[in-house]
Amino acid sequence: MFGTTRGMLLPARKHLFAVTLAVIAISPLAASADPAMLDVRTLPRLEGAVEQTALTMTYLTKAYQVTYDVPAGFGVAAAAATQLLAADGWVQYARPLENDKFSSKFKKGRQGLVVSVPPGKQPNQSSVIYSANTAHVNVPFPPDATDILFDEWRPYLGCIAPTTFDATLAFFRKEMEASGWKPLKAADAAERWPNAQLSETIENGVRVYYSHDFDNGFHRQPPVMLTLQRRDDGRTGVEIRVAPFAMPETIEAGDDVADLPMPKKVMAARSSGDSNSVRRELDVGVVAEIPAMLAFYRRELAARNWTETSGAVVSADNAMLNFSSAEQTATLDFSRRYDLTVVNFVTHMKESVLAAPAKAKKEAEAAQAAKVAQAANLSDAPLQALADNSKPVPLPENAEKMEFDGDIGRLTFESSSSVRLLAAFYSSSMKSQGWKEGHSVIHPPMMAMMEFSKGAKSISFTVMRMGLKVSVTAYGSGLEMANAKPGAAGGRATGGAATKAAVQDLENDPDAPFPVPKQHSAMNTSASGKLPGSNAVYRRQLDASIPAELSAVLAFYRRELGKREWKELAERAVVKADRVELAYTSPDGPALLKLGRSEDETSVSLVQKYPDVAAKADMMPRPGQARLMLGNLGGSEAAVTINKQTIKVAAGAGGLQSPRPPVLELAPGKYRYSVKVAGHATRNDTIEVTADDAWALIIPPSGEALSLQMY
Repeated sequence: MFGTTRGMLLPARKHLFAVTLAVIAISPLAASADPAMLDVRTLPRLEGAVEQTALTMTYLTKAYQVTYDVPAGFGVAAAAATQLLAADGWVQYARPLENDKFSSKFKKGRQGLVVSVPPGKQPNQSSVIYSANTAHVNVPFPPDATDILFDEWRPYLGCIAPTTFDATLAFFRKEMEASGWKPLKAADAAERWPNAQLSETIENGVRVYYSHDFDNGFHRQPPVMLTLQRRDDGRTGVEIRVAPFAMPETIEAGDDVADLPMPKKVMAARSSGDSNSVRRELDVGVVAEIPAMLAFYRRELAARNWTETSGAVVSADNAMLNFSSAEQTATLDFSRRYDLTVVNFVTHMKESVLAAPAKAKKEAEAAQAAKVAQAANLSDAPLQALADNSKPVPLPENAEKMEFDGDIGRLTFESSSSVRLLAAFYSSSMKSQGWKEGHSVIHPPMMAMMEFSKGAKSISFTVMRMGLKVSVTAYGSGLEMANAKPGAAGGRATGGAATKAAVQDLENDPDAPFPVPKQHSAMNTSASGKLPGSNAVYRRQLDASIPAELSAVLAFYRRELGKREWKELAERAVVKADRVELAYTSPDGPALLKLGRSEDETSVSLVQKYPDVAAKADMMPRPGQARLMLGNLGGSEAAVTINKQTIKVAAGAGGLQSPRPPVLELAPGKYRYSVKVAGHATRNDTIEVTADDAWALIIPPSGEALSLQMY
C-alpha cells in the first residue's frame, strides 16, 4: 500500500488519513446493460450455504446481488470467503482512504465483486452477500501483488509487485497496452497540455505516461503516470495515477457542506457541525494538485467575506492557510494522499461571539432562579375551607378570581398556596365529603392532576403553577348544578370565553379510528408500512388540534383510552404545564400520546404500533436499537453513505414489485448521510433515529432523500 510524495514511493501506513472518511465512490449501476456484468450466482459459496432467495436481486437474466447464510461467525465466514474467492482467481484490494470492517472488494479481469459479511444475530450464524461491481477503469494487477489499493472509478493503483524491477516493467509494458493503454508521446501531450513534462526522472525508478484507447468499451480516462521503484527487498513498488499535468487547474464549487465551501467533484468527505457550532470540521479528498486547491479555497472564502491572515505555509506536499471572518477563525491543512489533495478545514467561533450566548445563558439562569424563588414564596401555610360556600366542592379560603358554570360543570380559581398544599387540601376535603380518589399524578412544585368519583358522578382537578399564583381548574358531572345563575363568582362567562369553556366537556367522535374529541378544529390520520399481500400496517398516527385546555384534553384521553383497555405506564409519564407525554400498552402493541399547546389550542399526537405486523415484515428492530430501510423510487441506482459505510440501493428498491431493500441496524442517535444518484449533485443531510423504532430513507427520482418513521 503506497502513498505518494514527489519523486519516490513510501509505505501508505506512514501517511494514513488521521480520520476515517466516508468514501463517496460507489459501485456501478447494477441495472446497466453491460454484457460483462458478473452473474454472482456463478461464484463459489462456502460449505453449508443456504441462499436467501427473497433477497436475490436480478437484472434481465443475471443476478447482481445474492445473499446466503452459513453456520459460522462473521469473522470466520469473512476469512473463509476471501480464501475461497482467491482460489477462484479473484484478487482482493481496498480503495484509498476507505475503512470498511465488514466488506471486501475483489477484481478478476474487468469484473469486480464486493463481499459483505455483517455480524449475525447469532454468534455462530452469518450472512454472506455477493454484489457485482463492474470496473469503470481497468489497469492490470501484477501477479501475486500485495498491499493493493485500487479505485474502479478512477485510474489509481498502488501495490507491491513480488518481481524484480525489470520484470515488473516488462509486465506493465505488455499488459497496459492489452488493457487499452498506449504510451503517451511528448508531442501529443504538449499539444493538449502545454505544461506537460514527461522527461521527469526519479531516484532508483522510472516513470512512464500512458493515454487510453477509448474504443474498448471503457469510460473516457485522462492520461496516467506509471511509477515503478526498486525496493531494498528486491520487490518493486508500483503506482498508477492521473498524470499531474492532466489534473484540473480550476476547481468548481459544489454544494456547501456544514455551511463551508466544498469542491464539486470529491472522492471522500466528512463533516461535523454547522454555522451555529462553536467548532466545525470538514475533511475532503479531491483528485487535484495542492495549488489548485489553494486557489479554490482562497477564492470561495473571499467570496464569503473571509480574510486570509498571516502564518501561511506552502510546500510541494503540504500547505496551511489561516482565515478570519467577523465571527470565526479558520485553519486549512492541505496534504497529499495517494493521487488526492486532502484538506482538513476547521473553524472556531471567536471568544467575543461566544460571550454573547454566555451572557444570554446567564440571564436565562437568573430568570429561572427567579421562578424558583417565586415558587418558594408560594404559601405552605395550612389551608382552611372557605365558609358559606355554595359550590358542590370545597374551596380554599384564599381562592381568588373564581368562576363557576354549573350548567357544564366547570370551576376555576387562583390561589397563593403551593401546588403540594392544594393537592393535599383536595385529597383530604373531598374524601371527607364521601368522594373516592382515583388516578392522581402529582409533580410539585409545578402541577397536580387528581380524579374523584362518588356513585355515577366524577370530578377532575388540574392544579398548575402559573408564575406567582397557582391556577386550579375542576370539571365533571359532580360540578353540574341545575338553574345555576351567571355571575363573576358563580355563572357562565360570556362571548368568546363561553365558546372555549363549552368545549371543556369533550365528547368522543365515534367515526374516528382513534379517540378524538368531536370538537376538534383539525384532524389527520396516517399509516406507514404495509405487510405485502394485506392491508395490515406497522404504525398508525392521529394528529389533531382541540380548542380546549390541555388538562381537559388529557382527562378526555385518560378516560377514553382506559375504556379501550390501554394501560398507562406511570413511570414514563411526563406531565408539564404546556406539554404531556404518556406511554401506553394496548392489546395491539405499544402506543404513545403527546399533548402540547399552540395558538390557544391543544395539539394531539397519538401513535399506535403493531409489532406483530412489523415482525412478519422483518421490520422489528432489536431491543434498544433502531432499524433504517433504504428505498429508491428513481430509475438509477443510488449510493447512500451513512455510519461509515456506503450502501448501494438498486433502482426501484422498496417499491411494491421490487426485491427487499437494504435495511440497517443502528444505535439510537443522529447520523449524517450523503446520497449520490448519477446525474444529480450529492445530497447531504442528517437523520435522527430513536430506540425501538423503524425508519425509512426514501430517495425520489430527484436524488434528494425523505425520512419517514415506519414503526
